[in-house]
Formats: sequence, structure tokens, C-alpha cells
Amino acid sequence: MFAISLGDGAELRPLEPWHAEEFLAHMDRGRDFIGAHMELPDHATDLDSARNYLQRYADKAASDTGRLYGIWLDGTLVGGVSFPKFDAAAGICEAGCWLEPAATGRGLVARAVRLIIDWAFNDRGIHRVQWFASPNNTPSINVAKRLGMTREGVLRETYLYRGVRHDAEVWSVLAPEWQGDRRREEPGH
Repeated sequence: MFAISLGDGAELRPLEPWHAEEFLAHMDRGRDFIGAHMELPDHATDLDSARNYLQRYADKAASDTGRLYGIWLDGTLVGGVSFPKFDAAAGICEAGCWLEPAATGRGLVARAVRLIIDWAFNDRGIHRVQWFASPNNTPSINVAKRLGMTREGVLRETYLYRGVRHDAEVWSVLAPEWQGDRRREEPGH
């Protein structure tokens, strides 16, 4: 297994089915916070459902249609980043993220997403990375901005979550933009 340093005692590693107990404990610590904008905590409510969720991503990785990575801070799983959708043939993927409250404000998500986007563009030949965020999720929108993504618009009432229809902002970055934006390499961006 690999681990990539994110600095400040944080690491990015694959999040796999054998992490189910740790993943469930992480979801329990951040359930309300994470669930404010995404359904992830609803998919990991007990050990079996946590293991099944992680197995679905292991299956996606095996079929090259998605990836899931955890963010560990000082040895504790505190969040993650993912490619919920990954279509190498079409050159398009979607990136996503989450953190529990104790890990916010450290720039961990931006650093982790930067790594996986670099991999998608440079190693896999992806042309377009998409990012969807609730219009009310300011931290997620700020990550998209920090990564140099362009806001393309709002999909009105595009997904049903906990019985309510929600909007989603669509952000993206294209490979030529990513390669041409040297600000990403500077500290603090």
C-alpha cells in the first residue's frame, strides 16, 4: 500500500474494505457535519454497510470507473477524496471530498485533490475533471476556486437527498488549464 505525505502529519492512502471499522468510526465522528451536504454518512451506518460502501469503490477501482482515498491525520482517518465517476475512454472524471470537523481549515482537501487531479491528467490522460458542490457548501466551492476550476453553472434541483431536491453547482478544470496554471505549485495556493 502507498501513502503520500500531505504535510503537517497528514497522509493520503487508498481507502479499502479492510478499513471498514476505522471508516465507520470516522463517519460516526463526522456524521452530521459530513451529512450536511452529501449522502456519504447515510451509506455507512453500521459495519456491514461501511464495508459494502468501501467494497463498491474497490470494485470501481478494479473496473477503472472510480477511486477512493482516505486522508489520515496523525494516524487517524479524518476524511477522503474520490473519483465517484471515472471514464478514461471519454477523458472525463468527477472528483469529490469530505472531512470531519476536527480536520477542517488545514488545507488537507485542496492538497489531496490536487494530487489526484495531477494523477488523472498526467498519468491517465483525462481531459476534464468535474466538481459538484451544493451552493450552500462554501468550503467545497472554495476548494474548487483554489484549484483554479471554472464555475459552469447550477443544475437546479438535480438530486434528491433526504426527501428534498437540491441544486448543485458545476465546476471543472481542463487538462490544458491545469498544465498552464503554475500557481498550483506555489505554497499557499
